[in-house]
Amino acid sequence: MKKYSATVLHVGPLVSEFTDAGILVFFGENAPEELYEFSIIHDGKTLEADLVPGDIISLDDEKYEILAIGEVANLNFKNLGHLVMKVNGKTEVDLPGDVCVEEKPLVLLQPGSRLEVISKNSIKK
Repeated sequence: MKKYSATVLHVGPLVSEFTDAGILVFFGENAPEELYEFSIIHDGKTLEADLVPGDIISLDDEKYEILAIGEVANLNFKNLGHLVMKVNGKTEVDLPGDVCVEEKPLVLLQPGSRLEVISKNSIKK
């Protein structure tokens, strides 16, 4: 089951600096203009179910397993389309809005790229 589906609309000029640090910052279309510089803006609307460890974040078909989720991460994602994805392999978050995923190279996103979250229950082993 897809929990979330979105298309990237804008990639800020400072996103590459965050990517180099293993972090992607996503916001929905209603994000304030001052956040556009370092964010990936997308058109996603509805989070069908909360993110849980084991779910997969798919970025242009490159898959990242979720290992840890901060206590406000689901609320931020649901209400603002805000997701702080840290590609650090940690099983505990540093900040309440973090979503930690397995450590591997990040795909370079651009307008038209796809962001999806796939339930761990629908993943074939």
